[in-house]
Amino acid sequence: MSINWTGVFPALTTKFTADDKLDLPLFEKNLIAQLDAGVTGIVLGGTLGEASVLTTDEKEELVKFAVEKCAGKVPVVLNIAEGSTKEALQQAEYATAWGAKGIMILPPMRYKSDHRETVTYFKTVANSTDLPVMIYNNPVDYKIEVTLDMFDELRSCNNITAVKESTRDVTNVTRMINRFGDRYKILCGVDTLAMEELCLGADGWVAGLVCAFPKETVDIFNLVKAGKIAEATKIYRWFMPLLELDIHPKLVQYIKLAETQVGIGSEYVRAPRLTLVGKEREDILKVINDGMATRP
Repeated sequence: MSINWTGVFPALTTKFTADDKLDLPLFEKNLIAQLDAGVTGIVLGGTLGEASVLTTDEKEELVKFAVEKCAGKVPVVLNIAEGSTKEALQQAEYATAWGAKGIMILPPMRYKSDHRETVTYFKTVANSTDLPVMIYNNPVDYKIEVTLDMFDELRSCNNITAVKESTRDVTNVTRMINRFGDRYKILCGVDTLAMEELCLGADGWVAGLVCAFPKETVDIFNLVKAGKIAEATKIYRWFMPLLELDIHPKLVQYIKLAETQVGIGSEYVRAPRLTLVGKEREDILKVINDGMATRP
């Protein structure tokens, strides 16, 4: 079983109803917009998916629903972000049982593991499954950097085949390629650095604002890979104020508001998150509405 880790992989939001239940019809509406735009995979249960406040039953329902609706057109990837190796192993087992075609793994949550512990954690989970694995490297938000030396040790796990590169250091793309060649597919995980990393050789983009603007996101990727840098740059410059919504602690609320404005989402979030109010909401709405008014 393998995944071609190239193209745009939306980190999809989880849609809720006003009474805090899964809103599967609205999730489907957004998913169809992503598929129609030409994304090449989807990621469920990430930060944008509010996975930390989803029950196991809800994750199961969401994954199975997505697998059914994708109907083999693109792979469904389940994110694993757990505090214990035991629970991470359970999530990997669930991913297979529910029909996911790959997993994305964060380092251990809440405990700052050292080099040996981090490598052992990733190897233990990867060796427990046949699914392809993408390592999520985000030391800014999750305080553990997956270093090049760690990736060197992880090469022994044949199913660890990709990295979501979110270090905020674009030179890390070059370092990875210089050291490992094409051993790992590299997917940019920071919207505001996506075009830069794609130009430097990244293979894909695990995107956030794609949730509201799928066509523009896919167009940037396709144009860059076709060598049409001037055309891609024009869209990217327009997109940047919106992409900056992805690098804020309230990215979930901001991106859900954007989804709402374009008609493929709602503002409902799950506590302790709260929907935006007052001046903050007005400010973010202005960014979104200005972008929509000047959409290329």
